[in-house]
Amino acid sequence: MNDLRIIFMGTPEFAVPSLEILAEHKYNVVAVVTAPDKPQGRGQKITASPVKECALRHNIPVLQPANLKSPAFIDELKSYNANLQVVVAFRMLPEVVWAMPQYGTFNLHASLLPHYRGAAPINWAIINGEKETGVTTFFLKHEIDTGSIIFQEKEPIYDSDDAGTLYERLKIKGAALVLKTVQAIQQGNCPSLPQDESVTIKRAPKIFKETCRINWNQPALQIQNFVRGLSPYPGAWTVLNDRIYKILKTEVLQRQLAVDAGTIETDNKTYLYIQTSNGCISITELQPEGKRKMNIAEFFRGNKL
Repeated sequence: MNDLRIIFMGTPEFAVPSLEILAEHKYNVVAVVTAPDKPQGRGQKITASPVKECALRHNIPVLQPANLKSPAFIDELKSYNANLQVVVAFRMLPEVVWAMPQYGTFNLHASLLPHYRGAAPINWAIINGEKETGVTTFFLKHEIDTGSIIFQEKEPIYDSDDAGTLYERLKIKGAALVLKTVQAIQQGNCPSLPQDESVTIKRAPKIFKETCRINWNQPALQIQNFVRGLSPYPGAWTVLNDRIYKILKTEVLQRQLAVDAGTIETDNKTYLYIQTSNGCISITELQPEGKRKMNIAEFFRGNKL
């Protein structure tokens, strides 16, 4: 058995179960690398990342470099003599970092690679109407999300899923895959299969605010998937009566309201329907700009369209 000295790199909540499972199984995580503390919320209170909070609970040293290429950080990283690095939901690493340990650096990605390479794999899988996704561990190399695959696990996408529910399942499934991968590396029987570059690869680029605007000229099911894939965050949005609303939950109705996509029908009490290119969407949960999210009946108790 190899005596592992692990450095774990990650920042958001998605990475926490992976760090927790390594700590629970008594692996020697010698340090954690995460993002610097930053202001959050309306009060702009300086807040540590979820991964930092987890590391502190387990008394693991924490590194928070602003620059991953800085000589001071590289020297500090080397001082831990790690022979394996585990990356879950972190920044792109320079080669001087990922090539450092003896057993390499592997990453957990929330898709079935080579598909959905990029920053937002969970969102785009739902937006594109996929019925299945999963998690992949792979060794890092120069081009992002392209390294040799170690293990994959599939996960169904249900019609009731949104990005939030799928995120919760994949972070747990991903943690189990991280543990399986570390165990295989420790035992010296770790697979390493090149990704299939012959297929037409689906992408998962970073999502910006303008990406999230609903196009009512699309088919109803496509709009429904778009809303699911962006809910609860960052949220698909539209403009109604000159105000921006995030649309968080919808239902597809088998009826036509009007010829023109974007036409609204409502009783200002219990329902809000919007025409699409081939049917009608019922808005069941929304969030007015600057307000909390609410179901449609709650919304109409204090608002009219």
